[in-house]
Amino acid sequence: MNRKQTIKDPQNGNKAEAFEAADDIPANPSRGRTIGDVIAARYGRRAALKGILGTSAATALFGVSALTAPRQGNAASPAAQSRYAFDELEWGNDETHHVAPGYDADVLLRWGDPILAGAPEFDVMNQTAEAQLQQFGYNNDYVGFVPLNADGTRGLLCVNHEYTNEEVMFPGLGRQDKAEFAGMTRELVEVEMAAHGGSVVEITRGADGKWSVVRDGAMNRRISPLNTAMAIDGPAAGHPRMQTSADPSGREVIGTLNNCAGGMTPWGTWLMAEENFHGYFWTDRLDTEGEPDLSGQPDAARMERYGVPGMWYAWGKYHDRFNTDKEPNEVNRFGWVVEVDPMDPLSKPVKHTALGRFAHEGAETTLSRDGRLVVYMGDDARFEYVYKYVSGGMVSEDRAANARLLSEGTLYVARFEADGTHRWLPLVHGQGPLTAENGFASQADVLIDARLAADALGATPMDRPEDASPRGDGTAFVMLTNNSKRKAGQTDAANPRPASDFGHIIEIREDGGDHAAASGRWSILVKCGDPEIAEVGAEWNPETSEHGWFGSPDNSAMDAAGRLWVATDQGSRWDKTGKSDGLYGVETDGSLRGHSKLFFRCPVGAELCGPCFTPDGETLFLAVQHPGTDGTKDLTGFGRASTFEDPATRWPDFDPQMPPRPSVVVVTKQGGGKIAV
Repeated sequence: MNRKQTIKDPQNGNKAEAFEAADDIPANPSRGRTIGDVIAARYGRRAALKGILGTSAATALFGVSALTAPRQGNAASPAAQSRYAFDELEWGNDETHHVAPGYDADVLLRWGDPILAGAPEFDVMNQTAEAQLQQFGYNNDYVGFVPLNADGTRGLLCVNHEYTNEEVMFPGLGRQDKAEFAGMTRELVEVEMAAHGGSVVEITRGADGKWSVVRDGAMNRRISPLNTAMAIDGPAAGHPRMQTSADPSGREVIGTLNNCAGGMTPWGTWLMAEENFHGYFWTDRLDTEGEPDLSGQPDAARMERYGVPGMWYAWGKYHDRFNTDKEPNEVNRFGWVVEVDPMDPLSKPVKHTALGRFAHEGAETTLSRDGRLVVYMGDDARFEYVYKYVSGGMVSEDRAANARLLSEGTLYVARFEADGTHRWLPLVHGQGPLTAENGFASQADVLIDARLAADALGATPMDRPEDASPRGDGTAFVMLTNNSKRKAGQTDAANPRPASDFGHIIEIREDGGDHAAASGRWSILVKCGDPEIAEVGAEWNPETSEHGWFGSPDNSAMDAAGRLWVATDQGSRWDKTGKSDGLYGVETDGSLRGHSKLFFRCPVGAELCGPCFTPDGETLFLAVQHPGTDGTKDLTGFGRASTFEDPATRWPDFDPQMPPRPSVVVVTKQGGGKIAV
């Protein structure tokens, strides 16, 4: 089945499901030595996947409790008390959200809420791009927080808006990719464009402990691919492959899109990660099966490696810059990490080419032992790679000097060895195979084609690397969501996982506790899925309850106490667990290593994103994305694809005149206090 046939498969209920399925067809042709191969080599296929590990392997993965505790339990023993002090939420899947007892989870911001002074009220039946550019955007993903006062009761939320679901966004339209975008007009396309990008919103906490939006906040801002000018810097800035008819300098681009996870820098700027940019590009050249015809394109091999043009949206029908026939270089100007100064609404965002071009999921920052900036990043596609960037200079109190740290440094890609060690391979022109003879004429080529450079270096293909959360002790945790397309040699009768429908989490420990180290050791923290089903091959701490295990780890966060929180994104496959997506506290150390507890769960069809804590630990922001869309055909009592007129839920308004609305939720403890303490 080709990509177009996959997209049109009637089993797909909406655009997101269709293109998730299409991306199951990997763009990485090498796929030589996947992380599954390495895990199998290190622990043994049968032992690792069925859970029959030897003593040394079991204790290395899960601590001594793996040898002595019962397989399942409802609570940790008194001698091994969880660091997450809350009563666990029960798993389930219904039309609303739920939080652990003793906490409030209030809706703070919804798609369409006015956030600029003078912005019109949301009118879902009469949407315009002009109005949307003044209102909170669609499908909120990453959330960052910048305090504006000493006690942290005022601050700025920095929120990514990843993509749009037109079938539940516009009245009377229905799913458009399946209908060849027959109902899309320039006006609707520009509403979609205006709903992408990001929002900066001032918020304040009242005496009652509740947060609210400061609608006329002086720093409130919308960023979009429709009209926000951005600078391009770093080694690829000005390169001929970055030049277009609208920008012959190759140093300025309009907008950012498909902004998934992200990060905040130590100096208070916001990093927006551009993920599936390939889906926004169009071509009029189709073959007999309706697939993009790349014959005659000088960059055909490079485009194919990145899945360009994806044709997920009709933007290229109305805006030539998204049509690869007319502006072939525009696609090279997306797939980067964008830095925004939320404190200055007039500042120009910057796309940092030094951090490489790929489907960025996250850009989480930390410091090396000598004070350099380190950024961990995943390339969110099957058989892609884990990267990190290390700045040349050190972080200081000088914000102007810090501005160069994301422009001058070294990008690395990870290779995971079977003996439990890993190496960071530098993507530097002239080193190893990264030479003109192999298609890399300059450092700009290395970074524009970071995937191809990582292929050449022999990096380890991973199972959809998503977020990566570093801890101050030189440890980082990498979320690997799933990979249903691992090669046949990785399956056998004892292991029916075609790779993994459920994903796993890898722990990286850098040598010397230094995040800038060129090597270190890795281990598996958990292998996700139901531990009661032997064929799944899940591995959790035995104290994990039936509510605590999960599938498809995606976004993650570290709180001030160094505890790991994991948000899930099962997409349309939540029927494999029966659970909605949610937020879990996952133990990383001691005898409870690999123990997980459910804290929050989403309404049906939604994905949980952006866990973000305020510095005092008393507030947790969560982004609930695309409610009522994914997998609704499997919801008992509903059993069909959602539409604007007939959604599986009308969360959060539950107004019969309003469709489901992606929203940011704010969680606080009843009576006050720190979260899970």
